[in-house]
Amino acid sequence: MSKPLILVSNDDGITSKGIRFLVELMKELGDVVVVAPDGPQSGMGHAITIGNTLRLEASDIFGDIKSFECSGTPADCVKIAKHFVLKDIRPDLVVSGINHGSNTSISVLYSGTMSAAIEGAMEGFPAIGFSLCDYSSDADFSHVGEYVKQIARNVLEKGLTKGVALNVNFPPKRNESIKGIKICRQANASWQEDFDQRFDPHGRRYFWMAGNFVNHDKGEDNDEWAIANNYVSVVPCQYDLTAHHAIIHLNEEWDF
Repeated sequence: MSKPLILVSNDDGITSKGIRFLVELMKELGDVVVVAPDGPQSGMGHAITIGNTLRLEASDIFGDIKSFECSGTPADCVKIAKHFVLKDIRPDLVVSGINHGSNTSISVLYSGTMSAAIEGAMEGFPAIGFSLCDYSSDADFSHVGEYVKQIARNVLEKGLTKGVALNVNFPPKRNESIKGIKICRQANASWQEDFDQRFDPHGRRYFWMAGNFVNHDKGEDNDEWAIANNYVSVVPCQYDLTAHHAIIHLNEEWDF
C-alpha cells in the first residue's frame, strides 16, 4: 500500500461516536481497517476470550472502510485483526478510541481502550490510545481533531520505542482553547470503591459498584495535572510490569 495502514479499535463498541470520529481523522493519514467490539467493553482491561468462541462479522457502518465487529474484548480485536483480518500485512499504526471518558492515572489498568493499544505494542506495532475526559455518549470531540492527527502523524513519521504505547487524554470541551500538549507521567491516584448492596424481588443479594476518584499527586508533571489545566496529556506506557527497583531489596533482604 502506498499509504500507511492504520488499524482502528476501541472499547465503547463499533457504533460509538468516538470511533466514528477517529476513523474520519485516520482516513486523512492512511488506509484504515477497523476491528472493534460489537458492544460496549469498558473496564475490561486486558481480558481475552479463552472459554468461549469469538465471532467476527463484516460491517458496512463506515461505508467503504474495511470494518469488522467482534464479539470479544478490545485485546481480542487486535489479536484477531493481526492473525485473521490483516494476516501477513503489518499495520503501520494501531489506534484505539476515542474513548468516552478519562483513562488517566490508575484507570489505565482497567481501560479496554488502552488494552487494545498495549496489545498492539506487544505485537510490535506503534500504538496509541485516545480518550476524551467526557463520559457522555454524545460527547463533543470537535476540539481534539487536530491534536489526534498531530500525535498520530508524529508516530507514523518518527516511530515509537519498541513495546511502548501512548496513553493520550484530552480535556473536555471548555470555554477556553486547549493550551497544548504535555508529555507526562501517570499520576499517583486511586479509586476509593463503595458497594451499594441491594436485593432482587426473590430476596437474592446483588451489588452495584460505585466510588470516588482521589488524586494523591501534587506534582505538575502528571496526566491529572495536565487535564485539570486544559492540556492534552501524553503518557508513554509499557507492558513490562516488573518493579525493577524492588529486585535489589528482595535479593538483599529475603533469605532463601
